[in-house]
Amino acid sequence: MVKAIIFDFDGTILDTETAWYYAFRDAYKKHGVELSLELYSSCIGTSNDHFNPYDYLATEHGIQFDKQTFKEAIHLEHTAMMEREQIRPGIRELLERAKAEGLRIGLASSSSYEWVDKYLNLLGIRDYFECIRTSDHVAQVKPDPELYLQALEALGVEANEAIAIEDSPNGARAAIAAGMHCVVVPNELTKTLAFDAAPRYYHADSLAEVDWNQFAASSR
Repeated sequence: MVKAIIFDFDGTILDTETAWYYAFRDAYKKHGVELSLELYSSCIGTSNDHFNPYDYLATEHGIQFDKQTFKEAIHLEHTAMMEREQIRPGIRELLERAKAEGLRIGLASSSSYEWVDKYLNLLGIRDYFECIRTSDHVAQVKPDPELYLQALEALGVEANEAIAIEDSPNGARAAIAAGMHCVVVPNELTKTLAFDAAPRYYHADSLAEVDWNQFAASSR
């Protein structure tokens, strides 16, 4: 029986990830470097430990530049793009349905608490979440399952009683590693990435098209 839903944030609730890629790609072009999605994807849904887009031009290409100016330009472009970004389809409806049905609602994000909390409040959905776990709460972010394990514990449910909502391969791996079923709803950027084959994945183009009654029955 499904008792809880735990959402990822970046790319799942709000597509912040596509804007980050475009902002970094534009900044790299100014230095004569093409940033491939394949390379950038290694930092989607996780930390910058495997690929740090802020340092790559210097460490791998030997390009000298003012790092603070570089970072500020990227953040300004990202902020401008995010002003036009809307909450992803089906999110509000699923939150309202989960609340009406008495499900526990949590969030597990590899981003910082400050980042997540800011956007949840701007979107007007902060109060839906009983539990929020971010990079500030764990030693390892996704694809490590620690974020989901902490969220499950805080919500008082077992892994087989909860559904994760994710958009990226790293996020989906974390949910599966925690023992959960996972609804994968890729965004414009992550739909081009390769997801692992796993029986506990349910892929959809939009949350609005998911048959939740059928999914809940099949995940028991």
